[in-house]
Amino acid sequence: MSAETGAAVERAALAAVGSRFRLHGRAAATGLDCVGLVALALRAGGCVVTVPTGYALRGGDPVAVAAWLDRVLARRAGGDAGAAGDVLMLRTGPAQLHFAVRSARGIIHADAVLKRVVERPGPVAEPVLGCWRPAVQSGEA
Repeated sequence: MSAETGAAVERAALAAVGSRFRLHGRAAATGLDCVGLVALALRAGGCVVTVPTGYALRGGDPVAVAAWLDRVLARRAGGDAGAAGDVLMLRTGPAQLHFAVRSARGIIHADAVLKRVVERPGPVAEPVLGCWRPAVQSGEA
């Protein structure tokens, strides 16, 4: 990922801060969930992705989700907390996956409890299950 791509992904996620939370939401104007936020940000960075639909708020197989992400993005070695513009898969509870965009100050994510997209500064509090960055050109899965 070029620095420009990462910056574009981060900028798009930051621009969505304040948008309301909506399960399966795909537009900042009408609401976003964590998948919609990541898709919006990746597209702003020039990545072509098809996002899943019909998933539940809780659940999901982290191995299957990671395999899908591996097909459309480039996994960062070591699964660390990444650089600005990277996509993080987090475990926020038992059998609960969550996605965020890494920012220079912390993470940007769609918070279902606060009912909006927020930037949370500081280190990543949840266990990071994986870290991906947009490739030069991502493909559809």
